[in-house]
Amino acid sequence: MSQLLDILGSKYPIIQGPIGHLNDPKMVAAVCEAGGFGMLALGFVQDLEKVRQLAGEVKELTDKPFGANLMIAMNPNNEAILEFLAEAGVKTVTTSAGSPKRIYPKIKELDMKALHVTLAAPLALKATEAEADGVVVSGTESGGLRTTGPESTNLILIPLVCDMVDVPVVAAGGIADRRGYQAALALGAQGVQIGTAFLASEESPASQAWKEAIIACGDAGTTLLPMGGMAMRTIINPKMDKLMASGADLTKEYNMGDAGKAWSAGDFDLFPAGGGQISALIKEIKPVKDIIEGMVS
Repeated sequence: MSQLLDILGSKYPIIQGPIGHLNDPKMVAAVCEAGGFGMLALGFVQDLEKVRQLAGEVKELTDKPFGANLMIAMNPNNEAILEFLAEAGVKTVTTSAGSPKRIYPKIKELDMKALHVTLAAPLALKATEAEADGVVVSGTESGGLRTTGPESTNLILIPLVCDMVDVPVVAAGGIADRRGYQAALALGAQGVQIGTAFLASEESPASQAWKEAIIACGDAGTTLLPMGGMAMRTIINPKMDKLMASGADLTKEYNMGDAGKAWSAGDFDLFPAGGGQISALIKEIKPVKDIIEGMVS
């Protein structure tokens, strides 16, 4: 755990999972002030002034360390963004959605640390070969973007990766309380990344309808929604349930470009609410501080 905390600089080894549609400095600062490591989601942010603005707003709200996530293959401005972040005092980032070899030389040039997000064990090993300082292992339970192929649960993936690499491993997916946190550590991880639980927090800028969809989600209440060459884990709603039962082609029924509008308005017939399998265990909307303290107590 000490290795990861040295990289993050936070009190607890709890990283905020970046969610692009919830890129809120207040949320990032709340996680930092509660002892976690808040994260800006910059995967699709190409406007460099926007990056400067977001980082500046976080710094106005907290003096604690924070980071940012960069989606390697999605953003042509990543190297310039890294320079802006370094100027703002950001020392650690996470990377995802692409080969770390593409931007890790720049990260090292700026004397920054980076953890690469991986969905499979072989890719975790490749990340360390590209000089990643750690890996975030995201099992199939996780929300967000996924592959369309076979994936392992964290019960398998975490120890598998821990046996393969000699850098800190962070577990992502299926964690919302002390039990999940302790389980991840028992499996060999040095910390956790939390997405859905923070999404449903009091400080989250998510719509009330989105939070309520998470609270209402039951066992087996999520599914992987195919989106061309990738998939997104979403919460099954009545419309989606009927479509699935009828055998409809969901790729023709939903457009990922509608996700932001749907989630902001709570119109889940337009596009289903995003959420990980852990949604089934989240039963109330809590402050970020209570979520974090509940994990580490």
